[in-house]
Amino acid sequence: MPTICPVGNLSQWSGSLALTEVDERPARPLQVQYGPVEIDKLGKVLTPTQVQNFPTLMDWEGCDSSKLYTLILTDPDAPSRNDPVTVSFLYFLRVRVAENSIGRGCTTERGLHRYVWLVYEQPGSLNCTEPVLSNRSPHQRDHFSSAGFRRKYGLSAPAAGTCYQAQWDEYVPKVYEQLGLK
Repeated sequence: MPTICPVGNLSQWSGSLALTEVDERPARPLQVQYGPVEIDKLGKVLTPTQVQNFPTLMDWEGCDSSKLYTLILTDPDAPSRNDPVTVSFLYFLRVRVAENSIGRGCTTERGLHRYVWLVYEQPGSLNCTEPVLSNRSPHQRDHFSSAGFRRKYGLSAPAAGTCYQAQWDEYVPKVYEQLGLK
């Protein structure tokens, strides 16, 4: 198991990053790496180009290979932090995860967006009734509630979490085209 990164200070969760969309602060920091780029502090600023592929590493203290987990990535700032009318935009949801594999990021030219990774331990195999979403469609992604999902499926508080911020770069138009949002 890799060494847990020094993202250990989750105090900004309710501080300067104001991640109030998550009903309870994660128990542990989540280590996420996109190739050589590591989220080594809560709220680190990255570009969509840096996070365009799935993370190459996700780990947290207490991760137990005998348990199943639910992984969620949302953007609570869509379309902008000042006007988050689609709070929260769902980028990734996977249940019954025994191994770590995931990632993605996208913004507009409307300033920094926060991207929130959360990991929930499952009480067992989860019978998830959520629709399977294509990575080519924006439909059924807005107004996602991690807290609502957690309550619906009886999940405990987040086992781990982290947040990064991203702003527009030249990769964003490609993501918009993929989602049909030209």
